[in-house]
Amino acid sequence: MRAIDRIDTGPRFSEQDAIRLNRMFRGTETEEWLRAVIEGNLAGDMAVVSSFGAESAVLLHLIAQADATVPVLFLETGKHFPETLAYRDELTDRLGLNRVDLYPEIADLETRDESGLRWSYDPDGCCDLRKVRPLEKVLVNFDASFTGRKAFQSATRANLPRFEIDTSDAQGRLKINPLIDWSADDISAYFETHDLPRHPLIERGFPSIGCSPCTRQVGEGEDARAGRWSGWDKVECGIHKPGEEPFL
Repeated sequence: MRAIDRIDTGPRFSEQDAIRLNRMFRGTETEEWLRAVIEGNLAGDMAVVSSFGAESAVLLHLIAQADATVPVLFLETGKHFPETLAYRDELTDRLGLNRVDLYPEIADLETRDESGLRWSYDPDGCCDLRKVRPLEKVLVNFDASFTGRKAFQSATRANLPRFEIDTSDAQGRLKINPLIDWSADDISAYFETHDLPRHPLIERGFPSIGCSPCTRQVGEGEDARAGRWSGWDKVECGIHKPGEEPFL
């Protein structure tokens, strides 16, 4: 039984559904509404999209506490820091995650990035091959996906709601942002309270961690995501669209 009526042959969710969910859980603590969404099946079949980056452990822990069987989708781009892969394995074992690794199509890499250097001259194309396409193929099987986006990370994320419609999906998939209104202090406190391990690159000046060729250390006073695609007019990999507006 679903709390939001939908027509299976049409869009899964509408903008009005997202508005209703945002209003329903306004003022509710994250742990409470997240558990209600998962246990109440308010968003149908759900998956978590995780980069196992700097703050990923918080969302993964929250999800695992509610339902450890929720699939955790990890995009294995072939360009990750070794530290990220080790951290991924550590969190998977510690939290008992149902992790699913997604890979780019070999045929796509052979025809569009044979040298493996597309990131150096076309980062958008590289992200499309290694992240956007593999994820799109899998997300068609889900009604909603959880993200780890937070408002304090960058100006493009400052006004995002908890619930929104995925603009890249014509079928009305729901995108859920459990940590969107968390502060950096909230994140740190959660790590300490639950004794969660930190990504090893954080102490080396990487507050936001993506693929190794396109991630640099961040200087004092810089935006937390300033080290991502530095020198390029690019702020997102394509999974999340820059400038997405809330429905409230």
